[in-house]
Amino acid sequence: MLNIQVICVGKLKEVYLKSAIEEYSKRLSKYCKLKIIELPDEKLPERLNPSLCHDIKTKECSHILPYIKKDSYVFALDLKGKQFTSEEFSLELEKLTMTTSSITFIIGGSLGLTDQLLNTCQQKICFSKMTFPHPLIRIFLLEQIFRAFKISHHETYHH
Repeated sequence: MLNIQVICVGKLKEVYLKSAIEEYSKRLSKYCKLKIIELPDEKLPERLNPSLCHDIKTKECSHILPYIKKDSYVFALDLKGKQFTSEEFSLELEKLTMTTSSITFIIGGSLGLTDQLLNTCQQKICFSKMTFPHPLIRIFLLEQIFRAFKISHHETYHH
C-alpha cells in the first residue's frame, strides 16, 4: 500500500478543521497509509524585515528536513509551483505509484519554504494563486489526494 506523508508547519486548533482532516484521513485509509506530521510554527513579530523572514523560514524548514524519507517522492506546496487539474493530479499520482511506495507533501509556514528546501523537492505544486489559510490548504490537499484516488479507480465522487 502506498505511504503518503503530509508534513505541515503549524498546528490545527479549530475543532471543525480537525474534523475535516479526520474525515479525509478515514476516507483515504482505503487507498493509502496516511501520516500527518504537524510541526510547530515560529511566532511572527508585528514587524517583519527580509532578514527576519529568512531566519524564521530557515528555522521552520530545519524542523521539516529530518522527516523527509530518503526514498520518498517529495512535493512542496509553493505559490510558484505547477497547477494541476484534478484529473492531471490523479494521473501524476498514478504514475508515481509505479515507481515509489512513498510520497511526501510539504506545507510550509505562513512565510513559505526556503529555496534550499524547495530545491530538494522533486516537484512544486500550487493550488491557486490566491492566498488561503494554511489549515485550509491542508484540507484541500487531502481532498484532492482522495479525489485523485477516486478518479484513478474509476469511482464516482461528487462531494
